[in-house]
Amino acid sequence: MESGSSVVARLEELKVIPVAAVEDASDAVPLAEALKAGRLPCLEITFRTEAAADALARAASVSGLLVGAGTVITAGQAAAAVDAGASFLVSPGIEPKVIEYGLKRGVPVFPGVTTPTEILTALSFGLDVLKFFPAEASGGPKMLKAVSSPFAGVRFIPTGGIDAGNLSAYLALSCVLACGGSWLAGKKLVAEHSFDEITRLAREALALC
Repeated sequence: MESGSSVVARLEELKVIPVAAVEDASDAVPLAEALKAGRLPCLEITFRTEAAADALARAASVSGLLVGAGTVITAGQAAAAVDAGASFLVSPGIEPKVIEYGLKRGVPVFPGVTTPTEILTALSFGLDVLKFFPAEASGGPKMLKAVSSPFAGVRFIPTGGIDAGNLSAYLALSCVLACGGSWLAGKKLVAEHSFDEITRLAREALALC
């Protein structure tokens, strides 16, 4: 497993984190390969399906792919994700037990925040990379720029409602480390095995970066 600092550095380099809810674990490897073919070797598998842990383990077996777990809301899910090979954990909000588990295992945790109070709470755990969620519904780049201004050194991963049309606006902000995007590997694309289209979308996203 990569160190926390190297994971953050890779995410910063990639700029885009494909997010997927995988219903059938057998789709994980071809999905991972499709993203690699699009030169975007990264995948956040959300714990929104029963297949999540199995899918994550299969994706983690793909050489050169950085794999994380999303929608982690309990310490049990965090443990399952790390045991399956997750290199980072993403939560929609601040759950102390998830954060503490990640810190204990040395795995980066990116909790979701939208307000200064939530940012302060995350900072109290020693975290300085946070998920801004739900990005578009919370006010988009304008809101993120405003809410981040008092917190020099804190970087954000905006997620939620981001697509090819607004990706550049988020990446233009100096406080943005990378953006999470489910448009790259949506449920329908994965279920229909539209892996060539996923590769095309990945290349398009990189071009926008």
